[in-house]
Amino acid sequence: MISHDSHSKAANPAWQQMLPDGRLECLLCPRFCKLGDGQRGFCFVRQRQGNAIHLTTYGRSSGFCIDPIEKKPLFHFYPGTSVLSFGTAGCNLGCHFCQNWSISKSRDMDRLADQASPEQIVKAAKRWNCRSIAFTYNDPVIFAEYAMDIAAACKEEGIATVAVTAGYIHSLARGDFFQDMDAANVDLKSFDPSFYKHRCHAQLETVLETLQFLAKESSTWLEVTTLLIPGLNDSDQELNAAAEWFASHLGSSVPWHFTAFHPDYKLQQCTPTSVQTLLRARNIALEKGIQFVYTGNRHHPESGTTYCPACHHPLVKRNGYAVSDYHLSENQCSHCLTTIAGHYETSAGNWGNHRQPVRISLD
Repeated sequence: MISHDSHSKAANPAWQQMLPDGRLECLLCPRFCKLGDGQRGFCFVRQRQGNAIHLTTYGRSSGFCIDPIEKKPLFHFYPGTSVLSFGTAGCNLGCHFCQNWSISKSRDMDRLADQASPEQIVKAAKRWNCRSIAFTYNDPVIFAEYAMDIAAACKEEGIATVAVTAGYIHSLARGDFFQDMDAANVDLKSFDPSFYKHRCHAQLETVLETLQFLAKESSTWLEVTTLLIPGLNDSDQELNAAAEWFASHLGSSVPWHFTAFHPDYKLQQCTPTSVQTLLRARNIALEKGIQFVYTGNRHHPESGTTYCPACHHPLVKRNGYAVSDYHLSENQCSHCLTTIAGHYETSAGNWGNHRQPVRISLD
């Protein structure tokens, strides 16, 4: 059993402030948890110890897997390559529909069965020929210190880093957190503030600010995912409003993934998302001028293919998460030489569809 105290790290002092009543306020996310000594924040993993907030899961993970990068999902970031993926425990949102709730809602610290320093993780990624490392399964914002240390170590070794996040982070920490992140997939869970308030216990405006920051003020490659839940966030009215905002604030070349919901956690009564709903959302986004719109969690080859926005030739065909056809010369269409937004190499990776669990601490 790993001692909690032996794997913690003091938070950035800029992300906390002492209040007149003696409580310590966490400024990492807009939840602004106000903590007495020994108390934990909403995320559970950030705890006040004396006059500092500590990340109690530093160096610990709920498990490591090697995945296809397309599973994050990232379709314009080194297609076909492998990514070393891991998460920790806890979350700073309270989504009723969480698809990884056993990890993100966990209060069982013993779930964190694997442990590794940033240097060990980078070494493992190199040994297994992973093009990148992804902070995923639960939101990396809450283990920011650990993720940022790994990202800095990756930069020295030429390994890319990916943050899969809900984007619920305070402006004070946003620039520091994404500084060394090469790519991010941000969940836009809805375009309805009421949905965020009642279904996620969060605020839409903060997520929109994060998306605009990434698209306009950072060098981090951005893709966006919306999980469509029948009857809750999939109306034509909401999708049209979201697509209009997306096109005008993020631009036409940011990829958007619409993925299918399956009943889970507190929304067991909802029906799974149909292919027809996914394609309806995709068509709305395409009609608003967004160039790269994909669907996920339901097999549909056409909406998993990357097309050239100029000549409309298929550039990257996918069979599930595996790349089956590739017509890019680095970042240019092989047919008309149009530049395609994203990060590419001369050929696609060949990792395929498989998922490989690995252990680092025992390696």
